[in-house]
Amino acid sequence: MVLTIGQVAKSTGVGAKTIRFYEAAGVLPAPSRTPAGYRQYTAEGVQQLLFVRRARALGLSLHDLKTLMGALDGALRGPVRPRVRDVVRAHLSAVQGQIRDLRELEGQLEHVLRRLQAPLRPRAAGRCRCLELGDTPARPRRRDLCGR
Repeated sequence: MVLTIGQVAKSTGVGAKTIRFYEAAGVLPAPSRTPAGYRQYTAEGVQQLLFVRRARALGLSLHDLKTLMGALDGALRGPVRPRVRDVVRAHLSAVQGQIRDLRELEGQLEHVLRRLQAPLRPRAAGRCRCLELGDTPARPRRRDLCGR
């Protein structure tokens, strides 16, 4: 299966201009071309683009991404590999931290949802308690989220 840049842009949600930018920056390899000069993308090229899109959305810099993509393609060897491993480890650690934060937020939102589903009780001293967060191991008791 061979796709044009327009088809790839539509299927991935990455604009054609951005795809050309990634190619010019060396983040993505240049695709093959037709005799008329049109870019031709394979399924593998689309998968690489999707990886780049996810990595950029998660904050990986273009410089680090270019290095990582080169390592994945087997173009980088020797002394560069330890640096690539360090970049990947650092980013993996950051992602794991985000996952921990999201899990904590998930628990807090579930708590708020349970409170919102409970029968209404009279408000104490004019303060909204429906969004109040209970004690969690990582955080002290807070006032409610709506600032009252």
